[in-house]
Amino acid sequence: MNIQFDVLKKTRELVLKSIDGLTHEQLHTIPTGFNNNIAWNVAHLVVTQQLLHYKLSGLQCLAPDELIENYKKGTFPSEEFTPEDFEEVKELLLGLPDTLQEDYEAGIFENYEEYTTSTGYVLKSIESAIAFNNMHEGTHLGIIKSLAKLV
Repeated sequence: MNIQFDVLKKTRELVLKSIDGLTHEQLHTIPTGFNNNIAWNVAHLVVTQQLLHYKLSGLQCLAPDELIENYKKGTFPSEEFTPEDFEEVKELLLGLPDTLQEDYEAGIFENYEEYTTSTGYVLKSIESAIAFNNMHEGTHLGIIKSLAKLV
């Protein structure tokens, strides 16, 4: 499982590297042909990881409820982050993978509610959810890189 945690951490480092130096306006710009912006994608990564790993395991998510409601699957950008709030999102993005690994190693993921993803893949365990989330994160890394070129 260590490789899965390493992939998650590396992907998130690449996300942050991809947005380094972008302005507040660039982070919140929705280019023509897109439904969301860079800031939404970053927050969506935090939220999805929490839902796939913690909520489906019957555990309390570690991200704020408001963030989860505003950035879960099926949402669209409705307001801009303040610079301070976006810094908090980036801290969650970078810090939560370590917490996930610690919690996994501590054995807290005892149960898992089976979930069929929008791609049709069925998650049956925390291990399958961690692997699937890495694919999801890679997809959004690509989207973020595309958006960064357009803003």
